Formats: sequence, C-alpha cells, structure tokens
Amino acid sequence: MNATPQVMAVLAELLVSAAPGERGALWHLAEQGRELDANVVHLPPDAGVGEHQEDVLDVLLVVLAGGGSLRTGAGDTLELAPTKVIWLPRTSRRALEAGPEGLTYLTVHRRRPGLTIKQAVRAPAYEGGEAPCMLDLVCPECGRLSADRAPRFCSACGEAFPER
Repeated sequence: MNATPQVMAVLAELLVSAAPGERGALWHLAEQGRELDANVVHLPPDAGVGEHQEDVLDVLLVVLAGGGSLRTGAGDTLELAPTKVIWLPRTSRRALEAGPEGLTYLTVHRRRPGLTIKQAVRAPAYEGGEAPCMLDLVCPECGRLSADRAPRFCSACGEAFPER
C-alpha cells in the first residue's frame, strides 16, 4: 500500500498564531509510522535555549521568522535570520538566543530512537517496590523522554526542564 502525501501545517498560520510571549513548540510532526521528527519552535524576544548537545542525531534548523544568534561550542556566533538553514551535526554543542523580535524556527531530524533497556551485568537482588519514576525526564512542553539523566533543556524543542 502506498502512503499518501498530505499537508501537515501551514507555516504562515502557525507564525501568526504565536502569542508574543509564548515559548515552545507551536507544532510537531506526530503521525504514526514516520521516520522523521519536525517541530516549529517559537522563542519570545531575548529568550534563549541554553547550551546543549545532541549526541545521536543531526538536526536541520530553518529560521522562519524573527532573528537571533546561535553560539557554537567552539565559541563562534552564527547570526540567525529568516530563510537561513543551519546544519547542527550530532555531537555539536550549541546555544540559541532570540533577538528583540523573537525567533521562530523549524527543526527536522531523523526520528529519535526509542530508549533501549539493557540487562545489568550483575542483576541486583530484588528488594520489591515500584520501578523508578521517570517523569522528571519528560519534557513539560513536547512530552519527549530525555536520554540525559539530568536534562537542563529538551533536545527536541529547547524547553527548559524544571529545577530539581
């Protein structure tokens, strides 16, 4: 059976729907069976996404509206403006800063692999009780489970995790 192409979002509508102070994902690709993930993220004026690193996936970032800057792990700064396309190779460190008009961008990457649970080398004796809760590893904005044990920012949408 062949899949059918379909319109997933109208960017002009998403851009005008963002409230000026709103932060986070305006849209994300959520269809079953997909091999890609995509998000439209809005940062209000002068907001930022702290320095972080994606260890598994390359990410393509396309600036849709507003402006700002991207600071690399090497200390360089890339200016962000509408229609610029930035490749963020896996293992690269980066931080985003929105300018005075805010920043709205699209990210696209291969679908994040699911978490894998590996057998412990030496299984501890069963002590009973519940399995550890992982809710503090779930992004409050987009619902993604972080692979990082102490996440500060979501690698999918850039939202800050609550203080622990």
